[in-house]
Amino acid sequence: MSDLTVSRHFVQAALCGAEQAGFDTDRLLRLAGISPDLLKIEKSRVNSTQYSRLMQVIWIEMGDEFGGMGPRRCRPGTFATMCDLVIECATLEHVYERAFQFSRLFEPTACMRLDTTSDEARLITLIEGEITDPLFFLRESILVIWHRLGSWLIGQPIELSGATFDYPEPDHGDEYRHIFHCPLNFDAKETSLSFDKRFLSAPVIRDKSEMRQFLKTSPADLLSRPDESNTYTGRIRTLIGRDFTQPLPDFEWIAAELHTSPQTLRRRLKQENTSFQEIKDLLRRDLAIYFLGRPELPINDIAHRVGFTEPSTFHRAFKKWTGVTPGAYREGDRSN
Repeated sequence: MSDLTVSRHFVQAALCGAEQAGFDTDRLLRLAGISPDLLKIEKSRVNSTQYSRLMQVIWIEMGDEFGGMGPRRCRPGTFATMCDLVIECATLEHVYERAFQFSRLFEPTACMRLDTTSDEARLITLIEGEITDPLFFLRESILVIWHRLGSWLIGQPIELSGATFDYPEPDHGDEYRHIFHCPLNFDAKETSLSFDKRFLSAPVIRDKSEMRQFLKTSPADLLSRPDESNTYTGRIRTLIGRDFTQPLPDFEWIAAELHTSPQTLRRRLKQENTSFQEIKDLLRRDLAIYFLGRPELPINDIAHRVGFTEPSTFHRAFKKWTGVTPGAYREGDRSN
């Protein structure tokens, strides 16, 4: 069951290059199992499995892992070749250095450069040449992929201390809170991610067989399925579970399970740009969207499954989340 969802914005942004190149984007959506009608709903979302498929469809159909947005074509297999090289590295620092060296073999390049001070490490975006990236998707993807690949290789999320962007906050800037879980700074000199230098000495724990499995769905999965296992947000989602028909655990119980005080946990969630109430609401929203994709389930039954005693309350909440009623959402998401 895929209960994580991705905003309509990122679906449309991923298709920017294909649209510019004259591809039939409705056909690409259908190949990924996404109804083009769903995107007519302003606040619609797709599940992470659909989004991963869409990314793979775009890259294969266009023959370009930059999706037509980069300073040049990036042939399919480029990312996999880079991964084959970095799996031999001993530490995360070595990974980022080798990945940079590999990326610099191609001109003009689009990658990230590692920069360190006495206690901080920064990955700074380096993009040469002209790009077609009106919705910032390419730039966001480079940040996310390099960060999450490194996290996967060392077997622990690299906790970010800050993210900067050399452009104004975009209309979808609120989504960044859930992507980066750290303080955000727009209109900055560079686009970068910062983290504690101690992560650079972390050993690479993955082997070649794990990498082969990982590459079957990457880098698409890196964009759609964040590893939140070591964030408080992710751990709380796990503790809440998916059964909203029973009373949910309260905040004090959650804090005790995480071996922290409620005050500390509130502070940690604030650092991750979220709150306990928002985590519960977004989990309900994602589950509701998942259940609406199962046509055999009546909407009143879905209301109960996601923790609403009154269907009318569920309708109001769902309309607040997506802008439309559950029935209208299901109609937009009908099978292709």
